[in-house]
Amino acid sequence: MDIDKIIREVTKEIESNPSRDTVSSQSDVDVRNIPAKLEHSLLVPDIKRQKILDECAAAIQYGFATVVVSPYYVPDAAEALLGTRVAVCTAVGFPYGTITAKAKTEDVKQCILMGASEIDVAVNMQAVKSGNMDEARREFDLIMNAAQGKAIIKAVFEHSIYTEDEKLAVLQFVKSSGAQFVKIQNVLSGKAASTESVQFVRNVVGRALQIKIDGGVKTMEHAVALFAAGADRIGLTASIEIAKACVV
Repeated sequence: MDIDKIIREVTKEIESNPSRDTVSSQSDVDVRNIPAKLEHSLLVPDIKRQKILDECAAAIQYGFATVVVSPYYVPDAAEALLGTRVAVCTAVGFPYGTITAKAKTEDVKQCILMGASEIDVAVNMQAVKSGNMDEARREFDLIMNAAQGKAIIKAVFEHSIYTEDEKLAVLQFVKSSGAQFVKIQNVLSGKAASTESVQFVRNVVGRALQIKIDGGVKTMEHAVALFAAGADRIGLTASIEIAKACVV
């Protein structure tokens, strides 16, 4: 992979069209459609099975896009959501993507077998930071092959720790990997989800990828701003509160 060439090409494209594919204003966002774009996150480590089932019922009631659970609870969520429009999403390699490629590919296969139809998979951050972009790409290609088109794959993009060049290179290989989403994550920085992050990613990937973002989204106003900037999904724990605020 010629990283310098990729960076030059992507940078030129962004500079020539710096605001493509974003919504023109927040008034273009129909708040009635927001609940269907929310991913109801249930990843706290001490959550119990009954709470998972209760929250799955709430997700059906409010019409969320997914519930996001750990692999351990995928079978329970899949059973609770069977026959509904709410998908089961889980996370593999979270948050750093540094477990072995074999472990990630096997986890992807098992999660699909257990009922997950969407999977957030962390790109290997340490490979990226070490300059081993080819290794990070090969690993992600193995994950895509393991999914075999049976689940939507969201590549986790830790926006806060990458340099500009690393961001461009990672987004470029994710864009060409066959993944359906890039997920903007700010776990290491603790920063809230920002419109600037969404706009940056959208300018690089265009409409080739959908964008999911998470990070401290607590209000409908924050969600509207992110959707207006170009986000397609938001992962959050305040899903129900925002869904209630969207009733007009």
